[in-house]
Amino acid sequence: MTKAFPRNIAAALAAGLLLAALAACFASEAGAVRLKDIASFKGVRSNQLVGYGLVVGLGGTGDRRGSDFTIQSMVNMLDKMGVRVDQDQLRSRNVAAVMVTADMPVSVRPGSKLDVTVSSLGDAESLFGGTLLMTPLKGVDGQVYAVAQGALTLGGFLAQGEAAQAQKNSTTVARIPNGATVERGVPFEFNDMDTMTVNLNMADFSTTMQVVRSINRSLGGEFASARDISTIDVDVPDRFKGKLVPLMASLENLRVRPDGKAKVVVDEKTGTVVLGQNVRLGTVAVAHGNLEVVIAESAEVSQPRAFAEGETVAVPETELGVEEENNRLILMEGATLRELVDGLNAIGATPRDLISILRTLKQAGALMAELEVI
Repeated sequence: MTKAFPRNIAAALAAGLLLAALAACFASEAGAVRLKDIASFKGVRSNQLVGYGLVVGLGGTGDRRGSDFTIQSMVNMLDKMGVRVDQDQLRSRNVAAVMVTADMPVSVRPGSKLDVTVSSLGDAESLFGGTLLMTPLKGVDGQVYAVAQGALTLGGFLAQGEAAQAQKNSTTVARIPNGATVERGVPFEFNDMDTMTVNLNMADFSTTMQVVRSINRSLGGEFASARDISTIDVDVPDRFKGKLVPLMASLENLRVRPDGKAKVVVDEKTGTVVLGQNVRLGTVAVAHGNLEVVIAESAEVSQPRAFAEGETVAVPETELGVEEENNRLILMEGATLRELVDGLNAIGATPRDLISILRTLKQAGALMAELEVI
């Protein structure tokens, strides 16, 4: 004869099982990131455009007489407009030669607008108040893909007088929001691809194979394969051919847990130390102490008494102070990242001291991580 569980016990067991399932779910998601945050996809990229142009309307803050290329550009521009001028008579204080750059996504079509950046090429003091004249923007193949023109916007200013000046941010770099119009699209049809490539931002075999398994599990077949340590080829399933946007939307949101070898990065210029999550220590004892020696030199005057034979001389006097820290010896065995930081903080290690300690640990073979100094 079996007994039925009381309702309160059954409810408690159900709640416990639900909490355990939620805990397992959250544990599996901890540290997971979306695929689009650690990878790029073939065909989804920007193309760099560049052009040379002139900014006019500057209030005497343009290029100076020494910028011969600005004078030559002005002569060529006016000549195309049917205006003949004497090059020796031109002054360029209201004109500046600039380089114009823009990023054009692969998906834009003729008529779309792009933001452009305008940077001074000569010795102009400020581009404030200037207007960019029509400038063709070319790609790496030499073809014109967009045309830029418009009034400049600056994020700084420059005010100066005879003996002082005040400046905020840069005045020789400006932006033109929607300042370029696309005239030619990139000859690439995204939906025509039969295969696509996923390029990981990190070079790690474990992460690459994890992504391959996640893609195959999501698509329900062996569609993905690793070409090398950071490149994955994906065959487009028949149900997604001709309509890759739904496929991309599903792949870019796949959750993976990036893995990588333990690494410690040290920037000696600023004293910054960054330790990766997988950094471990072998059995090692660490003691760190500083010896501080202070030497102060001064001079005392030795003068003979009145009517006594002798000379007044300067006698050097040295003050010497020595102070040495006596820090304890701390044993670290298989320490994790948190234990390593806590242990080094316990002996009063500053970031500069930490750099020396990490180098010594690496030399002793106790730091189980790659040490990179930048």
